[in-house]
Amino acid sequence: MRVLGVDPGLTRCGLGVVEGGGGREVRAVAVDVVRTPPDDEVAARLGAIADAVERWIAEHRPDVVAVERVFSQHNVRSVIGTAQAGGVVALVAGRAGLPVAFHTPSEVKAAVTGSGRADKAQVTTMVTRVLALDAPPRPADAADALALAVCHCWRAPMAARMAQAEARAAEVARVHAAKVAAATRRRAR
Repeated sequence: MRVLGVDPGLTRCGLGVVEGGGGREVRAVAVDVVRTPPDDEVAARLGAIADAVERWIAEHRPDVVAVERVFSQHNVRSVIGTAQAGGVVALVAGRAGLPVAFHTPSEVKAAVTGSGRADKAQVTTMVTRVLALDAPPRPADAADALALAVCHCWRAPMAARMAQAEARAAEVARVHAAKVAAATRRRAR
């Protein structure tokens, strides 16, 4: 599975592509950060992010796009910009026919470091180790994008198995309810 991880942001938007094999085997394919000038209009900045994501999708051909889910922060302007960038990424991926998965920061941290409360330095250290990189990805947005992609590679198979199990359980419950209803109708006659 090839995953494009995106750490959305208006000023710095991290992009990282990771390829996952069986189990926990992952390798880095590419990483970069899209920067937009804070003085530019928001529409132009979002357009630059959209253009970059389109290029990455065309060049790296991911199977899925993993985006960091926006969480509440004290800086409302930052949250709004992050949400706008994440929405643009989801739109571009959807138009390319790719599924989009959202992961919370704590999910990503827990998957990569073992702790949902890890700091950025710990995430960068573990991403560097897990992907056997020669140097830590800089800035932190690049490491976060790779961490998102790794998280998705590791969590997606379990999520798929859970969804299959839930679907089977729902079908068993539906069949059981139909049998109970039929038995009730027979007794009422």
